[in-house]
Amino acid sequence: MEFRYPVPVTETGWNITDVGTTVAFDWQYDTGRQRMLNLYQKGKDKQWDSIHRIDWDHEVDPTDQNLLPDEVMPIFGSATWERLSRAEKDRARHHYLAWTNSQFLHGEQGALVCSAKIVATVPQLDSKFYAATQTMDEARHVETYARYLNDKLQLTYPIDGSLKALLDQTISDGRWDFTYLGMQVMIEGVALAAFSMIRDFTGDPLGKAINAYVMQDEARHIAFGRLALKDAYAELSEGERAEREEFVVEASYLLRDRFLAREVWETLGYDADELTAYVDQHQMMGEFRKALFSRVVPTVKDIGLWGPKVQAAYQDMGVMHFQDADIDELSDSDDRIAEEMEALLAARIEGRTVPQDGSRAAEIAATMAAGDES
Repeated sequence: MEFRYPVPVTETGWNITDVGTTVAFDWQYDTGRQRMLNLYQKGKDKQWDSIHRIDWDHEVDPTDQNLLPDEVMPIFGSATWERLSRAEKDRARHHYLAWTNSQFLHGEQGALVCSAKIVATVPQLDSKFYAATQTMDEARHVETYARYLNDKLQLTYPIDGSLKALLDQTISDGRWDFTYLGMQVMIEGVALAAFSMIRDFTGDPLGKAINAYVMQDEARHIAFGRLALKDAYAELSEGERAEREEFVVEASYLLRDRFLAREVWETLGYDADELTAYVDQHQMMGEFRKALFSRVVPTVKDIGLWGPKVQAAYQDMGVMHFQDADIDELSDSDDRIAEEMEALLAARIEGRTVPQDGSRAAEIAATMAAGDES
């Protein structure tokens, strides 16, 4: 078995100091926005335990081609890929899957810290209520991805530099709304789309289930951010709005560029410069990186950060067609798919079969078509 951490964890430790956070209390216990309280109730109702919800007995072979088709590997078709033996290609798949899930894990720990920070800093009590349920969600996500990486893939990569830079900005800024904007809208919005890619393309039922359940939670978290920020940003001054739009643009480019997986190619001893350039220009990766913004773009527009700089950036990135996507419809679809996963798992445990009517495939196709037409 390969060493679990390609880079020793003693070399990747990271602390953020001098955050300058202001803790806010709200003494009005008899008021609250009904939409936020409804979201809080849903957050309580939808809590799940990964120990019982997920079938951890399923064995995973990290080199199995069914986990991720060759064609989905970002270096597929490169000169390096063509030179690799079958065993080397499977080893590259193992490392790429470990790197991808490691970034999910690190992002979830960032979300754990941010949601706990929101409990302390957001001024409204109803938002504190919901953020408390999200904090529990994020702890569960960290637990789940850590177990998948440790027990099944047995390999964990350090945090990607672009994700680290964005988390640093999001956590270090003392203003409560920047924590929402960086985490709830930007990082989780891109993560939600990335989760859907794994959920829909992997042949691993364990990885598929994990991402479906996590997505169900994350869709609520984005709704939380939308609701809180839409109310708050209605009153922004021109200067305040411009500062936040600048942050959105910078965060968007950081998130777009964080899927080049340079650390993987370096660890495997490949020409990292050559492969990073290849991945950056690869048509499939280009489409994947565009799809990552299917949740971010309509959310940014909805909360009112839709000035010329933001629109120009999204035009440059080729993602403006997502601006009119129905976020609520996508969220409802995530809910339905997670419920189907749960029904399938229950049926497997009980030894019965569940009729397959193709609804899941139809939902995915309809969502992709909606993105193409918008």
